Amino acid sequence: MLEEILRLNIFAFILVFARIGTAVAFFPGFSASYVSVRMRLVIALTISFVVLPTIAADLPVPPTSVAAMSKLFITEVIIGGFFGIITRIVIASLQTAGTVAALSSSMSNALTNDPVAEQQSSTISGFLLTIAVVVIFVSDMHHMMLRAVIESYHMFQPGAPLIASDMAYTVARQVADSFALGLQMASPFVVLGLTYYIGLGLLGRLMPQLPVFFFGLPLQISLQLSMFTVTLSGIMIVFVQHFQSSIGRFLP
Repeated sequence: MLEEILRLNIFAFILVFARIGTAVAFFPGFSASYVSVRMRLVIALTISFVVLPTIAADLPVPPTSVAAMSKLFITEVIIGGFFGIITRIVIASLQTAGTVAALSSSMSNALTNDPVAEQQSSTISGFLLTIAVVVIFVSDMHHMMLRAVIESYHMFQPGAPLIASDMAYTVARQVADSFALGLQMASPFVVLGLTYYIGLGLLGRLMPQLPVFFFGLPLQISLQLSMFTVTLSGIMIVFVQHFQSSIGRFLP
């Protein structure tokens, strides 16, 4: 009797950990390079242990065959990765906005190692992503990400067939929305840069002796940084609303 209870509890815990651990491995902030792998593992194991009693009744019985058990665990990993990738796509809108803003302000060559995106990004993108992670944890929106994964057991029941078409459509729709939002957040920099380029071109035609590049580049960077200072709070407010609406659709 005791052996059967232990076997069932271990199976349920590993099944829950497959979904939650995969999601935590992708969540912004949790998956950053400055968070050690051991710390991520401890966080995922702790969350799985805490939520196991609340969802244990909805878990299926252990399959009798290795193929069925492997299919069950792979499905749970895919579902956890789906929720983790959704959050990464949402926060990637700021990377798009920062990249477009850097191109408009002639600072696209100023690259830095971005620990959130885990790649070389422009300085503006790295700054926006760092602020976004801070805002997510300060405003407790990381609880929304964890709640979305926990509530997913009502939407994606373990052992049920995987709704691959709906998941693929959701990811594609989220990519399109995040890219469009990134362009919208960077629109002040694009308008300012286009206006400045037109004015600088007219000035260069009216004053051929004017060293356009020597005169124009420092002024352009100063104007774009001033615009960045003015619009930063608005960009973060729009991002927070987009993040809440994107993750909130998975909450009851």
